[in-house]
Amino acid sequence: MPFNEIYQDAEQKMKKAVEVLLEEFKRIRTGRATPGLVESIQVDYYGTATPLKHLAAISIPEPKLLIIKPYDVSSTGAIEKAILKSEIGITPANDGKMVRLVIPPLSEERRKQLVKMIKELVEKAKVVVRNVRRDAIKQGEDEEKAKKISEDDKFLLKDKLQELTTNKEKEIDELLTKKTKEIMEI
Repeated sequence: MPFNEIYQDAEQKMKKAVEVLLEEFKRIRTGRATPGLVESIQVDYYGTATPLKHLAAISIPEPKLLIIKPYDVSSTGAIEKAILKSEIGITPANDGKMVRLVIPPLSEERRKQLVKMIKELVEKAKVVVRNVRRDAIKQGEDEEKAKKISEDDKFLLKDKLQELTTNKEKEIDELLTKKTKEIMEI
């Protein structure tokens, strides 16, 4: 595999690690209503686990209120059960036609727990990025041994991968800072 392909493959994998982190962040409750909080909750819809976003329209009429309007009104009870089973910690109000979620303010203790949790997610994402770098460097060394790339290219690849890793870690740290600020905001 040539130099550019190894680099681009590593870049794609690192980008995916950041995207996964962002998806995880969406599921973490802050003091505001956001569709990301519930859209991936799996609802038992006629025996099939289906993401909530495929079963209902999710709207935010107020900053602390989520309204879930099922496309099929008969699924309202299943949606309510799925929300209760999920780990978001909010009790839904079901009026038979829609489900309302009032987002309560977070306690200081809960905010600190959430910050600790996102720091763990960030560390996992950084480990993934570093593992991608390590694997790509190993791949470059293997290619050099097989005489498919030059020694200079191997060292250039190492330098480029380190630079990419540093940039991705900075991006991850910026996401952490932004999410921490969002959580700690009252």
